[in-house]
Amino acid sequence: MFFSKKMRTFAGAAALAALGALALGATSSANAETIDQIKSKGVLTVGMLVDFPPYGVLNSANKPDGYDADVARLMAKDWGVKLKIVPVKGPNRIPFLLTNKVDLLVASLAITPARAKQVQFSKPYSAAQIVLFARKGDKIKSAKDLSGLRIGVARASTQDVAVTKIAPKDANIRRFDDDASAMQALMSGQVDAIGCSTTVAAQIAKRQPGKYEDKFVLKQQEMAVAMRKDEPKTLAAVNAFVEKNVKNGQLSKLYQKWLGTPLPAMN
Repeated sequence: MFFSKKMRTFAGAAALAALGALALGATSSANAETIDQIKSKGVLTVGMLVDFPPYGVLNSANKPDGYDADVARLMAKDWGVKLKIVPVKGPNRIPFLLTNKVDLLVASLAITPARAKQVQFSKPYSAAQIVLFARKGDKIKSAKDLSGLRIGVARASTQDVAVTKIAPKDANIRRFDDDASAMQALMSGQVDAIGCSTTVAAQIAKRQPGKYEDKFVLKQQEMAVAMRKDEPKTLAAVNAFVEKNVKNGQLSKLYQKWLGTPLPAMN
């Protein structure tokens, strides 16, 4: 009888200890940051746009590719883990992150005050520049030099808004249906300059080398890796990755590969 009671007491203590260990494990897991979980499972799951070339595309094998994909691959390599890319859309990028469907977003997400209320941003790893592009030798250094010139833009685009905002009253802004039409107008002499992304500018420079150049930047939007808020270790790890690969030129090399121009200077 004494032995049986002792055994029951021991069994009860063991059960309580096991429950305590499970609870502690659950608490530790719940408190673990994203970077800890990535290292523990050995896989980095990244949300990425695949319909935003050249940042995010599907290649001929129907696999995610582009600048963002290469950045995610570099991050996984630096951290010594495997990479899983989950395709996302513009509207569901942040919901996928906040519901833990992905670890991080490397999804051409521009830094804005409204988004910063929902997610935590790293230092910028990419930037989209809108530039004023014209013939070499043309003396265009600032907005005032656009006086009397014909400037082409894609109608209702970011560049349309940017040029309209800074152009002198006597500038002749000509609006085209798309970037391709504005680009053709510049090369055929219908306009003196165009407002365009650096991607479009690189296409023109490739077709007619040495004839055109960026005159000045109209607008720059910086993109960052997004993560869940209140995770200082995760933020530090991502920032260290960005800083290292900006400094050693790896991000600029990837940007040059996909956008045809070096990575712009960023804050």
